[in-house]
Amino acid sequence: MATRLQVGSENPPMPDAPRSKPLKRPTQARSKFTVQAIYDAFVRIWTDHGWEGVTTRAVALETGIAVGTLYDYFPNKEALLSGYVRHCVDALLIRLDEQVIAPSDLVWPARVQRLVRITCDTRLDGLPAVDHEMLMLEHRVAEPRHHRRVYSELCDRWERAFAACTDLQPQPSSATVHALLSAVWGARRYRLLVQPEAGGDEWVGEMEAMVMARLATHLCAAPTRTPAASRDR
Repeated sequence: MATRLQVGSENPPMPDAPRSKPLKRPTQARSKFTVQAIYDAFVRIWTDHGWEGVTTRAVALETGIAVGTLYDYFPNKEALLSGYVRHCVDALLIRLDEQVIAPSDLVWPARVQRLVRITCDTRLDGLPAVDHEMLMLEHRVAEPRHHRRVYSELCDRWERAFAACTDLQPQPSSATVHALLSAVWGARRYRLLVQPEAGGDEWVGEMEAMVMARLATHLCAAPTRTPAASRDR
């Protein structure tokens, strides 16, 4: 159980230490298939019975594998949660690589809108499920260095996505790109935290509009380039 902070305490207690981590990551096709099946079973049990209903035995039975096979990868359910969180991040990064950075036929407004939507929308088809309860349990498996790693990976994808916007000239600064990412990623996480009743999916469109408005301001503030022929006259 997490320790409550004591008002006025000079040395507030530390939160629960992170638990076990996955023992290994799958590299072969068969092991990848097995781990994906484990994650799918994990999500089904979590959806039906909550975190308290998740046990390694229940996940193994739901997956159709021996408990010992599951233990080859995940020694307990905290390790399974840790692996699943990383799986969600990897899936998001792959989606950004394939649908935002790689395409060569996107005009910059379409590329940026796709970048924002994939980054902040937690309900996109084909991406692993992420919800409020997972965020509430994140402190059990994630350390500050893990958060920094994910943010660094996202910064890399956002910078590469804007670099792919060759028709957006001049390019926004790195500081602008990082600020926009912080706004979008922070909004995603905060909405998962507070679960607001109002807004629905409209907020994703508002985030897109906010980013596009900032880029429009950036373009308007850029100095106008005078053609060389005009300067020579």
